[in-house]
Amino acid sequence: MGRCALLVSRMVLVARLAARDLRRRRGEAALLLLAMVTATTTLTLGLVLRDAAADPYQSTREATKGPDVVASVDAHQLSDLRKLTRAQGVIDHSGPYPVAAAKLQTSGRTSDVQAVGRDAAPAPVDQPEVVQGGWVRDGGVVLEAAFANALDARVGDPVTLNGRSFKVAGLAVTAAMTPYPGASCIFPCMSGPAAGGRADTEPPADVLRNPGLVWLTQADVRSLTPDPGSLAYVMNLKLAEPGKAEAFAEANIQGHPGIAPHLEPWENILLEATEVARDTQILLMIGAWLLGLLAVASVSVLVSGRMADQTRRVGLLKAVGGTPGLIATVLLAEYVLVALVAAVAGLAIGSLTAPLLTESGAGLIGSAGTPSMTWSTFGSVTAVALVVAAVATVVPAVRAARSSTVNALADSARPPRRTGWLIAMSARLPVPLLLALRISARRPRRAVLTVVSIAITLSGIFVALILDTFLADGPLATGYDEAQVELLRRVLLIVMVTLLALTAVNAVFITWATVLDNRHSSALARALGATPGEVSAGLAAAQVLPALAGALLGIFPGGFGLFAAIMVITDGESDRATFPSLWQMLVLVLATALVVAALTAIPARLGARRPITETLQAELT
Repeated sequence: MGRCALLVSRMVLVARLAARDLRRRRGEAALLLLAMVTATTTLTLGLVLRDAAADPYQSTREATKGPDVVASVDAHQLSDLRKLTRAQGVIDHSGPYPVAAAKLQTSGRTSDVQAVGRDAAPAPVDQPEVVQGGWVRDGGVVLEAAFANALDARVGDPVTLNGRSFKVAGLAVTAAMTPYPGASCIFPCMSGPAAGGRADTEPPADVLRNPGLVWLTQADVRSLTPDPGSLAYVMNLKLAEPGKAEAFAEANIQGHPGIAPHLEPWENILLEATEVARDTQILLMIGAWLLGLLAVASVSVLVSGRMADQTRRVGLLKAVGGTPGLIATVLLAEYVLVALVAAVAGLAIGSLTAPLLTESGAGLIGSAGTPSMTWSTFGSVTAVALVVAAVATVVPAVRAARSSTVNALADSARPPRRTGWLIAMSARLPVPLLLALRISARRPRRAVLTVVSIAITLSGIFVALILDTFLADGPLATGYDEAQVELLRRVLLIVMVTLLALTAVNAVFITWATVLDNRHSSALARALGATPGEVSAGLAAAQVLPALAGALLGIFPGGFGLFAAIMVITDGESDRATFPSLWQMLVLVLATALVVAALTAIPARLGARRPITETLQAELT
């Protein structure tokens, strides 16, 4: 019982000391909280999108009586296609429906289409949901909604199909085929990014390129081609167990090698229809880990700066009987508390913001809404926040706790490490560079932190430039519609802005921590003849030099390595990527140096303006 009371009192003491220190330094605590909330929010967005991506497709599937398997064959295999209606597990079907390849012209634009012949009466399986206008009728064509959106076609517009005139009777969505421009190919076709129109990928004349989907009456479809043998046929199957659609497709293809119908399970259509949501999730997850690493850097810099400012407080705690373990626990508790608050805030902001990044395209019904928060997401985000705080805090906290009580109370300047080769090399340099080199040499870990922070940011910017160039090629080249392209560009912008903001905060943190650490040596340099401008320039240069190294490493190997990792994760084709040119990379490096110099100039100038006598006297008191 006595041990429990002692443990409780110890926990109360730790909580009070940690809370008091946070209240005394509210500005630093707020900046630390901002850095960690940024990382946890981005991580939350990536995790919740994993569960929300399929919701619009499921809504469309329910509204349209979506099929479990879509089967298609050419005209010579029509009788074999009908045999699938008697296959084991099939409980209902619609079709077979004739399908013709055609050229659609409207408003001066020509597009390849796959025209499906349908009945005016509703079908028991796959009845497309009309979102505008009406359903098929003689002389009327219904356009798939995403395809109509890409053509900017509206109900009542005149169109021609293979030279025959029709009017747009309506716009509809279906769960039986991926929305445009990723429509499934019933005829030989090139769809998506491979059909972007590049000279080296032009398809043959009989191969469709990025075909859209339209519905006509069966009679109108047959009138589009004089040769009935050129038609294809599609049939929609409903299974007793929809979860076994992939197994059904594999079993029937293997069981009928001579027929070889194309069987498309609904799970495959789901993956293609929600591709943009999965790509958004990947971008956010990569951004979350980059921001997490930057958050570690932010916390490390803040902790090291605050430890330098808390030296006398540590000495007082030890003088009144505080053990090294208690002191380390108090220092660690401050940042664990901030991490917990950041995790809760990040979870709340991320879950409420996620619907803005899960908008369905024009080819699906509804949107993801507010994604549900799962225990796995809650645990993952909280664990990451705590790990970030612990990794950045434990080493300086233990070092401070183990320091001598007398030295901590004296709070004297740390003696510099004198290295002969460094002194010889820096002796002939201009005063600002001499000071910068010696500052960096005294704090090599901090210089490495600057290098890593800038390298992480430049890696993200490098990849963002590549992806933005790819998205700028337009919907047909990318395989996304215009709304999806804008969504992905919005996600890129969000990640880049947060990366840049957190890196800027890191640069200011590091400079201010350097100013505090070098206040005595800077005052001594001024006493020996250095001007305040030279001292401030030296402090700023101490950040610019590592920033240049970080910028170079961020491009190679950082940027190239990160892009290669993304290609592996997404099964992308790196040969289609347009890398930044040499001059763009040089501009990026120089711009990084200039931005870091501007960000560090103000805190460096403020630190260099402190009176010499005040600083030197503080060392003696």
